[in-house]
Amino acid sequence: MLRNGLEPWHLLIVAIVFIVLFGSKKLPDTARALGRSMRILKSEAKAMKDEGGTAAAPGGRTVEPSAVRTSAEAGRAAAEPPAPAG
Repeated sequence: MLRNGLEPWHLLIVAIVFIVLFGSKKLPDTARALGRSMRILKSEAKAMKDEGGTAAAPGGRTVEPSAVRTSAEAGRAAAEPPAPAG
């Protein structure tokens, strides 16, 4: 049934559908963003593999892990009453 799974004309149809759906002006920006995401994913995977306690940022700097709260966590912490002492 799928002897010739992906032929060149299949790729041409997929490319035409992408151009029609997203427009030719958005495709380069989308590809650029996808490339950045892949580079970040690769660097994070490498950092996890090395697991030296510090992670390398995309610029080659080392970044120490810190206790940074997201805005949702900060909002919840501010809304909770303080714990009683003792």
